[in-house]
Amino acid sequence: MKKNRSPWLHQLRKDRQSVALHGDKETDVVVIGAGIAGVSTAFFTLKYTDKKVTIVDRFKLAHGATGHNAGQVVSYFECGFASIVERFGPELARHGQAAIDDAWKLMDEMYTDAHLHIPFTRFVGHAGLSTSEQVLFHLKNNYFRRELKLHVENILIANNASFVTTIPLEYEGLYTLVPQEEILNTLETKKADYIALVSDQKGCVNSALFCEEMVLYLLQKYPHRFALYEHTPVHKIVLKDDEAILDAGTCTLTAQHVVLCTNGFESVKIFNETGLDIDTKFHHLVQGMVGYMSGYLEKNNKPPTAISYFPDANNSVSGDPYASDPYFYLTRREYEYETGHHHNLISVGGPELSVEDSSLYSTDTEFPEEMADKIDTFLKKTYDLDINKKIDFEFTWHGLMGYTRNGVRLIGPEPKNPVLMYNLGCNGIGILPSIYGGSRIADVLAGKSLGKSIFDVPEK
Repeated sequence: MKKNRSPWLHQLRKDRQSVALHGDKETDVVVIGAGIAGVSTAFFTLKYTDKKVTIVDRFKLAHGATGHNAGQVVSYFECGFASIVERFGPELARHGQAAIDDAWKLMDEMYTDAHLHIPFTRFVGHAGLSTSEQVLFHLKNNYFRRELKLHVENILIANNASFVTTIPLEYEGLYTLVPQEEILNTLETKKADYIALVSDQKGCVNSALFCEEMVLYLLQKYPHRFALYEHTPVHKIVLKDDEAILDAGTCTLTAQHVVLCTNGFESVKIFNETGLDIDTKFHHLVQGMVGYMSGYLEKNNKPPTAISYFPDANNSVSGDPYASDPYFYLTRREYEYETGHHHNLISVGGPELSVEDSSLYSTDTEFPEEMADKIDTFLKKTYDLDINKKIDFEFTWHGLMGYTRNGVRLIGPEPKNPVLMYNLGCNGIGILPSIYGGSRIADVLAGKSLGKSIFDVPEK
């Protein structure tokens, strides 16, 4: 068994001192969760309102899903865009996708304001497809993107694929036929299962280091309006008409608004004194999912990339060709392991485990050999190809992710009491949606009228 050792936490400052809350405090906004969602919410609220913001975390800054993720930056949803159009209608779907596309600019804004210099690489990333169902799934997504005047993804299909002549005419102009060798070379594999690929802008960032640097900036920029308290678990939230009272053990926090930005929420009890029960509903908004990842170092002689590999999922019965079988995702980026020594870090994830009660999850749990074997097998069969090569994993890590029921992040006020707000649901690809969520929450706190959205919290 291996330890849960994340490459992102390895790069955090060892000399930064954590401060816990030791007395009662009044503020305007309490953000629960010091990860990418909480830090982004604090940044935009501080910048675009005059409110005081306090972040509290039950453990340490960025040590939750933010410090135990794959570090990919992408602008799509866990579910397909076509299904979002069918669920919410074309206009809301278009606005929702455009918002996440524009979140690249929000991330740039944070970088620029805080004068960050930590690596944030951007490039064209890829997803390898192995079945006609998967190809048609992405063509349908692209079709709706084109119809709604959104950016379309680049789709290449092998000219020797058996289904080429049966592709519906409505998808004409949304793909290009190429030799399969071009697809395999792009995917860095020799496995002939892959007969198509989808390419679009992607990126890599150490989101834990990003949060740490952002917090240091906020503490310096807003010394009288911003505070961070770690090792401060919130056990109970009491919602009144115009304020929230938070029980943090020996201390009490009082605020006009509380924003939940954490996946470790099952330990929080919510009491709504203004009417309908929120607690039961809240604990069914997000499903816990543990993701497992491994990483190894190699020579810094290849450019950064992000590639996903989707195997055959013919057993799917949900209409989603990805529903049955897991997929693997791989990133390669420059990594400074020892000060002044740069390598390429190859990070691979894919295996997941559903957790009904996320309070049972612990970051201290050792990394299961079964998950390590799955990742090792994938590398040797698909990416690395040398079945005799021993892969020396420098890092093995896992993290608890929050998956919403519909695959779309929940952002905004609780309908039963708007004192409570959410920026919830990493859904496995949470960096840009978290940042957009922080901006949207700030708009709500600034009193802007935003209209209906696919991110709205359901009333039931």
